[in-house]
Amino acid sequence: MTKMKTKNSKPLIEMSYTELERWWANYVEEQKSWGGILENPYPELLTTWYAERLIDGSIPASKENILAAKRHIYDLSRQGTDDFPWIFDEERGHRPIRFIEKKCKPSKGDFDQLVLQPWQHFIIGSLFGWVHRDTGIRRFREALNMVGRKNGKTTLISGVSNYMLGFDGENGARVYVLANAEQQAHELFDEAKAMVEKSPYLSKKFKAQRNKIKYDATFSEIQARASDSKRLDGLNTHLGIFDEIHEFRNYKLLNVIQKSRGARKQPLLIYITTAGYVLDGPLMAYFEQGKECLENLKDNLDERTFYFLAKLDNPKEADRPELWIKANPNIGLMGFVDLVTDWIKQRKNEEERADWLAKQFNFFSDVDELPFVTVETINKNKQIIDIETLKGRKAVAGYDLSETEDFTSACLEFPLDDGTVFILTHSWIPQVRYNRDDNKPRLDKWIKEGWLSVVPGDYVNYEHVYDWLVEQSEFYQIEYIAYDRAKALYLNKSLEKYGFKTEKVIQGFVTLGGPLQNFKEMMLDGKVIYNNSSLFRWYLNNVRLVEDRNKNWMPTKQSKNRKIDGFAAALNAHALVIDMLVKPAGNRNVGVISMSELMRKD
Repeated sequence: MTKMKTKNSKPLIEMSYTELERWWANYVEEQKSWGGILENPYPELLTTWYAERLIDGSIPASKENILAAKRHIYDLSRQGTDDFPWIFDEERGHRPIRFIEKKCKPSKGDFDQLVLQPWQHFIIGSLFGWVHRDTGIRRFREALNMVGRKNGKTTLISGVSNYMLGFDGENGARVYVLANAEQQAHELFDEAKAMVEKSPYLSKKFKAQRNKIKYDATFSEIQARASDSKRLDGLNTHLGIFDEIHEFRNYKLLNVIQKSRGARKQPLLIYITTAGYVLDGPLMAYFEQGKECLENLKDNLDERTFYFLAKLDNPKEADRPELWIKANPNIGLMGFVDLVTDWIKQRKNEEERADWLAKQFNFFSDVDELPFVTVETINKNKQIIDIETLKGRKAVAGYDLSETEDFTSACLEFPLDDGTVFILTHSWIPQVRYNRDDNKPRLDKWIKEGWLSVVPGDYVNYEHVYDWLVEQSEFYQIEYIAYDRAKALYLNKSLEKYGFKTEKVIQGFVTLGGPLQNFKEMMLDGKVIYNNSSLFRWYLNNVRLVEDRNKNWMPTKQSKNRKIDGFAAALNAHALVIDMLVKPAGNRNVGVISMSELMRKD
């Protein structure tokens, strides 16, 4: 199969409906001519063929998926060695694909046969084809499959579930269709059930009941489970397929399923999702792990997890529909012309545009809010410096106090010689807050890394902030301590009594708008260093903006559970640090007045 190229007379986004229809018809015909779109089951496994097409650019793909393809080719070059005992068995990789195409029937639509596309050959072929050279045990135990909405997710969930139920050679197999909410999990289960009922072959083999699909020959079952299911104990997972893990805010269900694999010889967990709006949840962690794994192929960071991360590489590509296949590998079977016309209309609305970017093009964002900075912007600020080199340097401190039993934060912000700033931050929560948190692994990570402390009792005594600032003053020159006068009278008096200079920062649109804008501009330029603190990154992810009628900004949090205390402390400090960053040039008779100077005149 070889590729032909379609020439564009003008940008697709500027075409009329008729021109789009004509372009699309030509595109589909061309794709079918060389195998980019399959109309009938292909007799051979296309895993390696697809990888080669991504690498040579015949099929546009995300940077991450090009790396996934290179990973496959690299692994083929070293398969079966002592350092890499896995081999690629094409027969085993093709077996579940043949099963889905021959034995399963689509539960929806007016077509009678499932035809898996090359990208699905790549995923399924990789998951089932890579095995141990001696034992035959599957290499991959987990897989993250991130694709845009309406990209054949049901086919993968239902087809693979039915294969693993009765045709993977596992006695007593337990297959779980998993979601964040029980209703969603049952909807997915119903799809798998409908596929069984429509297949003459499967309906004779399996018993599709209300809450189970059973295969009595091997005492195996498919069931639905969710984070809010009443019972999650006693599970024994052979296959777990998680749907839309971007909705998961904690690891509860993930941990249960991951720990339930112990008695299985070759269990498999598949996470299928779009990008989403929970920027501090499991998906973001898995996505970052995947990028690190793929970007460092020869380090073998995670050789037992498969990654397929279909996304646009840049938001600007949203206006180039010919590249949408990067995030939507099933684009050849989608209503492309209607998608383009919908995008042209809806991109004008900020909320709808954000939804497209997150769900169709797989950019992480908060659809219903105006985010302070994007994930891409945050990733520009990953520098790390040795804090020992900062000893004796000038800094401005800031703090944000919790009203009751929540997060309290303090920080030092250092203006550096190259125009960057360094933020040293720490937060505290009371034991009662830790005890009721539903994502303790995240808290434990922050504690282990030294960004967070848990203090006894029901609230954070302000003496912890006082002691931290005093301790830091032994190493650094704290010029000022910036504070919110609404909460800090007692602590502030204590700090002044110790000898610190304190300065109030009025919490308003006019007074914080300038520092907020400047802080964002510095992040866009990659000039904010916080030693990649995972806690401070969380704070940044949680900040959204509200505007007054004069377009002044104020920060607020995404929801009651999305805290921004560490960012608020840094912003208070930054209101004063701006003074130390502004350096008038030349001998011009120009006066410079900062926002903090305006506040001191108040």
